[in-house]
Amino acid sequence: MGALVVIPARYGSVRFPGKPLAMLAGKPMIQHVYEGAARAKSAEETVVATDDQRIVDAVERFGGRAVLTRPDAASGTERAAEVARTSSAQVIINVQGDEPLVQPRMIDQLAEFLTSHAAVPMASLMTPLSRPEDLANPNVVKVVVDRTGFALYFSRSLIPYRRDDSSSKPQAAGFRPAACSLQPAAYKHLGIYGYQRHFLLQFPSLEPTPLERLEQLEQLRALEHGYRIKLLETEHDSIGVDTPDDLRRVETILGASSIGRERAATRNP
Repeated sequence: MGALVVIPARYGSVRFPGKPLAMLAGKPMIQHVYEGAARAKSAEETVVATDDQRIVDAVERFGGRAVLTRPDAASGTERAAEVARTSSAQVIINVQGDEPLVQPRMIDQLAEFLTSHAAVPMASLMTPLSRPEDLANPNVVKVVVDRTGFALYFSRSLIPYRRDDSSSKPQAAGFRPAACSLQPAAYKHLGIYGYQRHFLLQFPSLEPTPLERLEQLEQLRALEHGYRIKLLETEHDSIGVDTPDDLRRVETILGASSIGRERAATRNP
């Protein structure tokens, strides 16, 4: 059986009200997310979970499926769990509704891993940080992992912090910078999660935790309660749309991709 893909989409964003319906390259943003997710080979069903009838109407207009979830849901994970209760899917992929650059392969990578590793309750994706300006951006979440790829910590601050910069200090005898340096210096966490069904249904009942509240990162709740999160590295990057400036940046990327496809089609009729 394939995976259930749930796209939580809340209308009342504090920083960007009505964000899922913001127009992006001629379509509402939620349509870009939905169409990218639905193209995944592992996606047996794709559903938008929302608190607002306007989002339901918009999704149905482009032929997608959306359901109204409880208006008092505290997070997208709670909305995903509400939808999962009505499905028999054992693997659920939660794609944030503000990830219009999501690629089908990202969903397939998570679904394939969780299907073959039933003992792992939760997984997500990371990619090397490539933009220097993202290092200090609190909207770009960073993650560090152990040697087997399980999350040690997520933060809005830069992690890990390089206390010693070997390039600017004298080298002690026998010191080998290449062997000790961190490559890459940091990983960016992407806004897509995979869950085993039993864990997703349990997650909303876990008590919120201090680090979760401090960083405003819900995945820290799982770590603080002792659950492991597997991070899979992907070559794909993504941009979560938190502000109108993010939306403009994504529109530029989509425009460049469209021009590239048109040129390729011209060269290869």
